[in-house]
Amino acid sequence: MTYLKNAWYVACLTHQVRAGEMFHRTLLDEAVVFYRKQDGSPVALQDRCPHRFVPLHLGTIRGDQIECGYHGLRFDCSGACVKNPHGDGKIPAAAKVRAYPVEERHGMLWIWMGDAPADLALLPDYSVLDPSSGYLVSTGGYIHIKANYELMAENLLDLSHITYLHDGLLGSPEQVGADQVLTEDEGHIVCRRWMPGISVPGVFDMLYRRDQGLVDMWTEMRWMPPSCFLLDSGVHAVGATREDHGWYYGVHILTPETRYTTHYHFAAALPAGTRLTDAEAAKFAEMRRFAFEEQDKPILDAQQAALGETDFWAMKPVLLTIDAGPVRMRRAIERLIAAERQTAQPASVD
Repeated sequence: MTYLKNAWYVACLTHQVRAGEMFHRTLLDEAVVFYRKQDGSPVALQDRCPHRFVPLHLGTIRGDQIECGYHGLRFDCSGACVKNPHGDGKIPAAAKVRAYPVEERHGMLWIWMGDAPADLALLPDYSVLDPSSGYLVSTGGYIHIKANYELMAENLLDLSHITYLHDGLLGSPEQVGADQVLTEDEGHIVCRRWMPGISVPGVFDMLYRRDQGLVDMWTEMRWMPPSCFLLDSGVHAVGATREDHGWYYGVHILTPETRYTTHYHFAAALPAGTRLTDAEAAKFAEMRRFAFEEQDKPILDAQQAALGETDFWAMKPVLLTIDAGPVRMRRAIERLIAAERQTAQPASVD
């Protein structure tokens, strides 16, 4: 499968790469090993020794270097082999591994896997997760999805499914036929749904606390290419405003592992005025985890199993009005990948 490479992807959470230890993960079909230098800065290298192709994470950290556990070749943080303990010690020119740019931001370790220079301006803005933001950060989690990342992305961008899959938790029956508006904003796709006069879904019940019947609800999901999402969702009294604090920002970040599997990181940021007891905060976190892991994941895993290795468009999917966002997103990804491949091709010589 072809991925958009010149982009930032979340490799893992920051705390998962600890001093003196190695963390490894497959990202975009490439095995990567992570560790920290003695000054604490993170390093990401191709997780495969060029000698006999043994994963480097099976070796040992030596200062700022990794020593292969099979024959002792050492690689520095640039990926260059700096020690060959055998024979005359000569280091072959091909004895090197790829090093990837990494950036720690918003509690996550981001990786750039393309050939173009890493562009920090392209890092998605999840500053709502930063301690200085004033938001109450909650419900961070990770789920391994056995489905292609675009299937999971469609699940996020088209929230009409919450009426059925998450009824009583994130959705309610009255949301059917919600007014939906799709816009594009500087390369982002935004899907807004407005649902006036509905009963309060379970997740919002603790945040709202009005006990006065029906509410107005909104969801605004923003897609930031290639696979990052920010949800603005909440409820308020019919005809009121969002200052009632019955809302939150939902962070959803997808990183392809392989063509058929996805790393899914999620979190939530609530307004500072939100009042939850410890027990309620734990329940809020559990309800969201349940919705994603016990409801979304089985559907997505089954969806991928039904598709098998067949191309999505080759299956000739039936399209509904609710598919406008997902279709536009898929086409945008296709254009971005095509443009990237065109740029990477060497110029022809006349």
